[in-house]
Amino acid sequence: MTVNWNRGNAQWPPLARFLRVGALGAVLVSATLTSPLGAQVVSSRQATPPSSFSVGISRCTFVDLSRGVLDYQRVPYRVLATSRTLVTEIRYPTALVAGGPAQIPGATPMALSGGYPMIVFAHGYNVTPDTYATLLDAWASAGFVVVAPIFPDENAAEVAAQGVNTEDDVINEPGDLAFVTREVLADSATPSPDCPVLTGLVDPSQLALAGHSDGAEAVSMLAYDHGLDPQGVNYADLRMGINYRAVLILSGALDTYQANADEASRPDLLVVHSLADTCDPIRNDVLLYDTIHQPNKWFLELATAHHLPPFDGVDLAAFKLVVTVTVPFLQMALEGVPPSAPLTTLGSQDRAVGRVLTGALGPAIVNAPRLEEHCARD
Repeated sequence: MTVNWNRGNAQWPPLARFLRVGALGAVLVSATLTSPLGAQVVSSRQATPPSSFSVGISRCTFVDLSRGVLDYQRVPYRVLATSRTLVTEIRYPTALVAGGPAQIPGATPMALSGGYPMIVFAHGYNVTPDTYATLLDAWASAGFVVVAPIFPDENAAEVAAQGVNTEDDVINEPGDLAFVTREVLADSATPSPDCPVLTGLVDPSQLALAGHSDGAEAVSMLAYDHGLDPQGVNYADLRMGINYRAVLILSGALDTYQANADEASRPDLLVVHSLADTCDPIRNDVLLYDTIHQPNKWFLELATAHHLPPFDGVDLAAFKLVVTVTVPFLQMALEGVPPSAPLTTLGSQDRAVGRVLTGALGPAIVNAPRLEEHCARD
């Protein structure tokens, strides 16, 4: 599907969208959950397997007064709100509770001198971060803070409320990700009564971007594009001064309407995509992967999974492989902890589920069959 941008008299380049998951998102919870830091301390960073911690979860709200939200029920699009309110889920390590719940709302974080590595996660269209709770919890339980804003126009509740396709707003989401990153880092460095759970929680030198589908495209735009956002700000300027050291693209696509350019230093890149994904065919991420000219990149090719199930836990085998690869990738990229074996080995133990490639991609993936495009959960 090709869509055109209108904002008043402004015209924005068309963008191809891919995700049509349907109304799978969780209902938004209005309460903000926060808690102060406790006395428990992890003394030093080290490789931590999944489930080394239990997962605390809180919500904090960050408001960007410099940008607005569009009303997609009107053509041309009108301004729905003059600011962007970003309710943000924050998952973090807390003391391990054997046999306890997967998430502990408002739990006291396990304090770590210098803070934890942080993953900023972007959800896809017509869902919320809770759709990916199983994956985000796995990352948090392995020792990462996971920050996931709920996008104003693309979350499930807003899509239902407007009753029209709001997917065009993905072009604003790189700005959302950069804004939330800066707000979280500020609240981690200086205690804030609005989000006390963040105090001392994040290491600003160990940051990753991750996203699924439309969220993955927003991540790739923020990480690599040199074009302009709807406010006329270059994406390279949006990310300036933020030390993103790792990028995870989960069933995403290259934004072919923006200009990518090689830079002197690039974050470690991991792309995850399935040969059987008919919602967002694998050729879209092959194009993105091939466009990023750097040696520090890997591609996890899933064999039979569909678009969402490797990331929401429905396809258990594919999900386990995603966790098996992404956790050591993040530990390596952010903390400098070498994996127990090369990622190509860790991700290729069961070729019926998937394999990890690095460097150039083989002909089987580059020339994958052109599947008929349709989207469904299974």
